[in-house]
Amino acid sequence: MKHTFGVIIAAALLSTAAHAQTKWDLPAAYPATNFHSVNLATFASDVNKASAGKLQITVHPGASLFKAPEIKRAVQGGQAQIGEILLAAYQNEWPMFGADGLPFLATSYADSQKLYKAQKPILEKKLAEQGMTLLYTVAWPPQGIYSKKPLNSVADLKGSKWRAYSPATSRIAELVGAQPVTVQAAELSQALATGAVESNMTSGATGVDSKLYEHLKYYYDVQAWLPKNAIIMNKKAFDALDKPTQDALLKAGADAEARGWAASQKVNTDTLAILKANGMAVEPPSAALKADMQKVGETMLKEWLSQAGPEGQQMLDTYRK
Repeated sequence: MKHTFGVIIAAALLSTAAHAQTKWDLPAAYPATNFHSVNLATFASDVNKASAGKLQITVHPGASLFKAPEIKRAVQGGQAQIGEILLAAYQNEWPMFGADGLPFLATSYADSQKLYKAQKPILEKKLAEQGMTLLYTVAWPPQGIYSKKPLNSVADLKGSKWRAYSPATSRIAELVGAQPVTVQAAELSQALATGAVESNMTSGATGVDSKLYEHLKYYYDVQAWLPKNAIIMNKKAFDALDKPTQDALLKAGADAEARGWAASQKVNTDTLAILKANGMAVEPPSAALKADMQKVGETMLKEWLSQAGPEGQQMLDTYRK
């Protein structure tokens, strides 16, 4: 009898321990070696340590759990408790998601931080309405233009197959007379190898991840915008955690944000050097190319404001103060 009672107590203790441990999945769209994914792995490890193993987060990089466009819905619907999304990819759903994908609005890390401050309260409100919480964001390095052939002005892009990864990058293609082809980061190498893509606009980091130097010869450092990745959580999943675990998670998120922005700046310098070392011509844009691209930016800002309305204008005014 005593023995049976002991077994019951042990089983009860075990089930309490099992119950006390929470497991979260974190889908991400970029390769495990990308600086965003490396940062996520450190974040998950920090949460595990700080919560004494109570919350264990498994990072699924390289679109291995959900494809990039599916991650937001997965977090919203609770199929994943936390996930990493590219905000600008959701501009069609709500214009404000695309504020940091507007060409030449914020072109430096300092301006990008300023834009984030103006955008953050509006983002938090929208995500809360959708049952989610914003944990942190990290900017990508500034976006440049990769091309198979030299570009002296926008006219040289006419008719080229242009990789698009967001509504804004599709619109740029239309405005410069290129042919937009939607390709996610995970499929970019293949699209280049088959000739489905001949030019695109992305960061040095993605250029190295996808070995763009194997297929494209020129990189123009136009520093057009710094799109942000956001780490979003399912609000119900977050609310279900006890207070010390929530605090550990928020602290690890704040640390990851600071670390991620610093890593992005280092990655920008390092990856441009890697592109050069692999035989790519890394050049500043010609005066004509820069002026042409700035015109594209002005058109797109006007279009964006007409969609975003007073909310967009207010955010822009706050940013420009």
